[in-house]
Amino acid sequence: MILVTGGAGFIGANFVIGWLDGVDEAVVNVDKLTYAGNLGTLRSLHGDLSHIFVRADICDRETMDVLLAEYQPRAILHFAAESHVDRSIHGPADFVQTNMMGTFTLLEAARHYWSTLPDGEKSTFRFLHVSTDEVFGSLDAGDTPFSERSLYAPNSPYSASKASSDHLVRAWHHTYGLPTLTTHCSNNYGPFQFPEKLVPLMITRALAGDPLPVYGDGKNVRDWLYVGDHCSAIRAILSKGHPGETYNIGGWNEVTNIEVVRTLCDLLDELRPKRTGSYKDQIAWVPDRPGHDRRYAIDARKLEREIGWRPAETFASGLAKTVQWYLDHPHWVGEVASGDYRKWVETHYAKSA
Repeated sequence: MILVTGGAGFIGANFVIGWLDGVDEAVVNVDKLTYAGNLGTLRSLHGDLSHIFVRADICDRETMDVLLAEYQPRAILHFAAESHVDRSIHGPADFVQTNMMGTFTLLEAARHYWSTLPDGEKSTFRFLHVSTDEVFGSLDAGDTPFSERSLYAPNSPYSASKASSDHLVRAWHHTYGLPTLTTHCSNNYGPFQFPEKLVPLMITRALAGDPLPVYGDGKNVRDWLYVGDHCSAIRAILSKGHPGETYNIGGWNEVTNIEVVRTLCDLLDELRPKRTGSYKDQIAWVPDRPGHDRRYAIDARKLEREIGWRPAETFASGLAKTVQWYLDHPHWVGEVASGDYRKWVETHYAKSA
């Protein structure tokens, strides 16, 4: 049994679905179901006795203690986080509460639970904390990519709250001996991503005939990681990672934002052509956002050297899969956009009560 937090969000849900598809081990899936947590994403697991969903807040220490005592997981995989930079700029309090206080609460619950385990189970227990490359700040064009030894320099309320949570995880390992693992991933994309993020935002707005807003000059660079690759890396790190270590997970795909948007437009022109013109005609330039980091790049050689992992998808193959998924799943996109999935959640829980 493993326990996953944030398993109804984008990365967490992809992890849970992939785990149960390939591993014969049950999952306790804990999610508060905020705006980006969509239980509808997990419909394929309905009736699967290996998937135990619990609607709960990781800041609720009493509930976390009860869940750990009841299910006795061999590992906790901590995905739960507020993760959108723009939202953090306008409302940082939620990010401090979830990313900092939530991680603190979960660490304390895990420490208490871990301390009660028999020696054999205690030595194999893991607390895997999923973080971001944004904690390292911004790179210039000629700078070397972020490594696991890069200094922290967060520039947004979101990245500052994640940096704080990373420090807590590190301290709980070094002070209390809790066997932790921390991962820093680059920009994820793929199925089930909430439409406020760049890739699904551009796909959904393009199909709706709306302008495609690009910040500043569009030359901000990100390393792009297909979510399925990210999940496979986490499985590998959980299996082979050394307690107390951090691992960078990257896709080896540095691409500017405008290149991402234009590539998406090219794919849509091919797969769902407009009656006239190109989707590129909808590109609209907008003023840059405050504190917009110029470049992120991940050096993931440690992960390859010590764990033997490399991404399976190129940027071209991963983006093509992503566009096709959104074209094939308009119902999911419509539910998220309209809020109907929230009604489904309330109905589901009423029936389950």
